[in-house]
Amino acid sequence: MIDILRLALEEDIGPGDVTTNACVPADRQARGRFLAREPLVLAGTEILPQLYESLTLRKHDGDLCADQEVIAEVSGPARLLLTYERTALNFLQRLSGVATVARRFVDAVAGTNCKILDTRKTTPGFRTLEKAAAVAGGVTNHRMGLYDAILIKNNHISAAGGVKEAILASKSAGLPIEIEVRTRAELREALDHGAVHLLLDNLTPAEAAAWIREIGGRAKVELSGGITLDTVRPYAETGADYVSSGAITHSARAMDISFRLELV
Repeated sequence: MIDILRLALEEDIGPGDVTTNACVPADRQARGRFLAREPLVLAGTEILPQLYESLTLRKHDGDLCADQEVIAEVSGPARLLLTYERTALNFLQRLSGVATVARRFVDAVAGTNCKILDTRKTTPGFRTLEKAAAVAGGVTNHRMGLYDAILIKNNHISAAGGVKEAILASKSAGLPIEIEVRTRAELREALDHGAVHLLLDNLTPAEAAAWIREIGGRAKVELSGGITLDTVRPYAETGADYVSSGAITHSARAMDISFRLELV
């Protein structure tokens, strides 16, 4: 997180904030407030202590914020507050967008036994932050990257020579194994060779429900493939254990958060 914040500051400030340095006296002190400008689920507050020495958090990651509610208060040299304003807002707005979408997905499946998973469809360099924001919204993290769990997808099956070959070869890694199955024949082959976590992609809710009945509890089931807020409830009601959606991270819009500065 510190590295991505450093890069963000370097990108924005470069050799110096020429506007602020030109028109604001170096010894001027100020305070500022971060305000929600619409209802949102907050995320990204972990970057604020890295920017401001004098900081009071009024809300925390995962909290619901109402329009005009104060998120945090900061104080210090006016130049510093102005120079860091956009970087701080970029992180808060983007990550609160992820958390807000995540909460909407979670709310949409309330009352079912289905959990919502995020994906690796994240902004390059922002994965740790965006996945933390998804958790703030109530979503369960899937794997963080290619290194912490095995997910055998259709191209892996083709490259390995088949479902059986992919599963048997993967067991030696000693990591959790999930496998995508594209046909009922692949489903049966996966179960016959010990698959305990199946990914069913691009099925309709009716098709998914039929496949899940055949699985009969022999494996955990994740559904994926273009699932949106409008369709997630029918998928969750199929009996699936998990539904994953890339939209939580790749399509979340920045929330409206502002920074108000005043002199002290």
